[in-house]
Amino acid sequence: MSCADPPLYLSALGASTPVGRNVWTSAAAARAGVCGFCEHPYMVDTAGEPMRIARAPWIDIEVEGVERYAELLLPAIDEAMAAWHGAPAHIGLALALPPQRPGRPASLAGDLLARIEHRHPGRFGRALAFENGHAGGHLALDAAVRSCAAGSIEACMVCAVDSYLDPETLDWIEACDQLHGGGPLNNAWGFVPGEAAGVALVGGADFVQRHGLAPMAAIDAVGIGHENKVPGSDEPITGEGLSQAFRAALAELANGACIDNVVCDMNGEAWRADEYGFAVLRGGDRFRAATAFIAPADCWGDVGAAGLPLHMALAAIGHLKRYDKGPLSMVWGSSASGERGAVLLRAGSWRVAGSEG
Repeated sequence: MSCADPPLYLSALGASTPVGRNVWTSAAAARAGVCGFCEHPYMVDTAGEPMRIARAPWIDIEVEGVERYAELLLPAIDEAMAAWHGAPAHIGLALALPPQRPGRPASLAGDLLARIEHRHPGRFGRALAFENGHAGGHLALDAAVRSCAAGSIEACMVCAVDSYLDPETLDWIEACDQLHGGGPLNNAWGFVPGEAAGVALVGGADFVQRHGLAPMAAIDAVGIGHENKVPGSDEPITGEGLSQAFRAALAELANGACIDNVVCDMNGEAWRADEYGFAVLRGGDRFRAATAFIAPADCWGDVGAAGLPLHMALAAIGHLKRYDKGPLSMVWGSSASGERGAVLLRAGSWRVAGSEG
């Protein structure tokens, strides 16, 4: 969906990751290539080797269930809220979560929304949860864009959180042959389970000006697609769903303009690289250097549903810090269940000297 008329702006961020307790330290660590991987203190793989994970080190490994998700998410919301001053506004909340899976509390969405309301009573109006995994944040942002365009809300707090570190979840990942390990039976095409939370406050120009917020990027478009040939099916993945999301996000891009930066959720699984390759082949002329993408899973592990706000933060902060390759960024993600999302971000003339944070 196009956001060009009127545009929405990325106005505040928050994060909790294995490499940082806020968005700025997390982005700096990812930029520096700091690795948050460690050995699990007691979980071992079938080869008898400690499972390799990426965890938030300030949260005790014994903290599980809703409490672990809350300890990741609530400080990230607090961080984004700290930038929001002024009169009350009609704010929505869109929450991206992992899908139902072993080790994930069945009541996770309701429990977290109740925790958020208790922490910030009356601050948010309508709240929606998107339990779709990696692309859930894209679905949440798309819903926020539509609600703002319809005038039902002035702005939206897009929140996302995930943790793969429940013992039952880790056993399930290995049983699905998705665990990247260090033992003799190492799966080179698996991923390192991680955990994180990300928050992005998006709103229109009136909201931004009224609350004295400094825009970090404009959200030009959100593209949503669906892939029928998902991992585990007999048919080869050809990237049709991701191509659909790319086309929708790039539809408003001016002729001759190219994407300067790509941030994505590639994590070592071959199917993600395959579908990106096919999608780029179909629209490679819109990317300045499609192979020069940023995949922070090599720093903070696979963070599942938490990806979208964190990846937008890396793109926006990269421009504020002036180490990006240009003002246009594509942020994409793919869920194992078929959902695909792509967001076009545009940094603009609001970058001024001394705004690097």
